[in-house]
Amino acid sequence: MTHTEFQRRRTFAIISHPDAGKTTLTEKLLLYGGAIHAAGAVKSRKAKRSAVSDWMALEKQRGISVTTSVLQFEYDDVRWNLLDTPGHNDFSEDTYRTLMAADCAIMILDAARGVEPQTRKLFHVCRLRNTPVVTFINKMDRPARDAFALMSEVEEVLGVSTVPFTWPIGSGDLFQGVYDRMNEVVNRFERSAEGQAKRAQVRVAGIDDAELETLLGEEAAQTLRDEVELLDGAGEKWDTARFLDGEITPVFFGSALTNFGVEPFLHSFKDLCPPPGERTASGAITVRPGDDRFSAFVFKVQANMDPAHRDRIAFARICSGKFEGGMRVHHYRLGKTVRLNRAEQFFAQERESVMEAYAGDIVGLYDPGLFRIGDTLSTDGPMSFDAVPRFSPEHFGRLQLLDPLKRKQLQKGILELSEEGTVQLFTEPGREKDPVCGVVGRLQFDVLTFRLEHEYGAKVTFDLLPYQHARWVDGAASCEELRARRIPMAVLDRDNRVVALFRDEWELGRAQRDNESWTFHETAPIVAAA
Repeated sequence: MTHTEFQRRRTFAIISHPDAGKTTLTEKLLLYGGAIHAAGAVKSRKAKRSAVSDWMALEKQRGISVTTSVLQFEYDDVRWNLLDTPGHNDFSEDTYRTLMAADCAIMILDAARGVEPQTRKLFHVCRLRNTPVVTFINKMDRPARDAFALMSEVEEVLGVSTVPFTWPIGSGDLFQGVYDRMNEVVNRFERSAEGQAKRAQVRVAGIDDAELETLLGEEAAQTLRDEVELLDGAGEKWDTARFLDGEITPVFFGSALTNFGVEPFLHSFKDLCPPPGERTASGAITVRPGDDRFSAFVFKVQANMDPAHRDRIAFARICSGKFEGGMRVHHYRLGKTVRLNRAEQFFAQERESVMEAYAGDIVGLYDPGLFRIGDTLSTDGPMSFDAVPRFSPEHFGRLQLLDPLKRKQLQKGILELSEEGTVQLFTEPGREKDPVCGVVGRLQFDVLTFRLEHEYGAKVTFDLLPYQHARWVDGAASCEELRARRIPMAVLDRDNRVVALFRDEWELGRAQRDNESWTFHETAPIVAAA
């Protein structure tokens, strides 16, 4: 029987530069989606609990997201799978892996800052996969740049066309709400006594309504009419096909902190965000979400989400068929059948057991050590999705254990955290007890130090190494062969592949010129099969 439940699924990620308001918008989407009834509180059978997607102790301490959170809720007969990604550039690799599991992305821009460096990088990742992107321009209740200038910057810097679905009525202290162009109504928001914690109050009027001057003021009403007339006459026309190909982005304006513009955004996003689509597996196999065959891939592994039980959860995106608790599936990398005994779905740290799920859903699989990022699981025999690439680290440090009696705890911790993707682990022949850790951003060293101490009881420090580039080398048989060719440092990755480390571009270029028979790869696909 063909499964149709996937048509109710919407799986999306939220991306932004740090401090653009991503976590705040996430919470407000949950508020309007009914998953929480006041900002900061969730519905719980036991008690009200914090509704933050930043659940890790270090995240609360630093006030930043350092790992992807999965938040699942029902709204308007749709099952939403929200992937809240780290905004900080130092954790961009986790964001990239998460975007592979999403069918759509919400890009948040700060109305005063526009397109920022991390926004460009994350948008580029979406572009590589032709992921549809919906833009929310946030913080309109603060001094903001001209709305037309913001749209022009998005088009020029990101190379994507823009179509405003809503249009701001003023900004800063003069911000009064938004005009919904698609439904031709003015949404004027009024601050309530409860402030930002409850749903914003809304009064609605058409743009030609004679009461508009009374509602907004004469000057604001005329400005709105003039700007909308300009948009209607000279603006880009909406094209759904171009949006789904990642060529055009709908733009919404608002303020997540004060709830302005969030509800009309969510109403429109339900129709914009596509249901799960087709994916391609190795051998040019087309996998359709309604296929009877179950298939999924692991895009994230997280240890110690429940500190009391020290568990490991593998987050899997279902691509086709139906998941059933206790089902047996083929594990492509291990080349054997495994049983999926326990599965859970999440609301940040909140979790509940699940016995069935469909294409588009994210399930957390209890992991006794079987799963790695990039693993493909399927029924009806072997199948593999494209491997998730491993990025070249840009910072390296040799790990030093401060208490020699904690060697066992360190080995367990560093292995589990490397399997999460928190760090890439390398060993130098002859110095196996002092592994080399590679990270994309320096802040990851702080996360690693914190988690090794607080989750595994192993205090460590790092001796920073002067290397900036790692290249996986095809054609070289051993680290000794690399060192004989004047490679500054040669190490092995966790799959025993030879990796060369370089201090700068000049050293890398020299190695490439001197060793033309070798191929230097900037990314290494995660091993698909053992």
